[in-house]
Amino acid sequence: MDGTLPESVRQLLLDKAYGHVITLGKDGKPQVTMVWMDVNGNTPSFNTSEGRVKLRNLRRDPRVIVAIQNREHPQSYLLLEGTATITTDGADDQIDKLANRFLGQERYHFRQPGERRVTVNIDVTKIDGVAPGFKRWN
Repeated sequence: MDGTLPESVRQLLLDKAYGHVITLGKDGKPQVTMVWMDVNGNTPSFNTSEGRVKLRNLRRDPRVIVAIQNREHPQSYLLLEGTATITTDGADDQIDKLANRFLGQERYHFRQPGERRVTVNIDVTKIDGVAPGFKRWN
């Protein structure tokens, strides 16, 4: 991919986009987790905490696929395939921003004592799925 997300993809990710993140376990079996999606600049991202299975899987094998259903057009879905990069920079602010978007709360109130938040950015190599109107994402 050329590094630029189509505007239709950005808008979907900036809505209340729930993504199903697919990572690979040690045994090669897929592991799926639902996350709140976001965009950092031009990079799809999500937030998680240390100790989660998906994070351990991504540290071992950064390949990731995320499936996102379009809330406004249920027959439309987006598939992002790429490589994950993990950072703690801005992760606390991001989870609070996402809590506001998805829960209407100023802060993420489900944080556990000592929990360390991380942002997973996705370097997208392929965009697939079905855009509204049964078209390609562009």
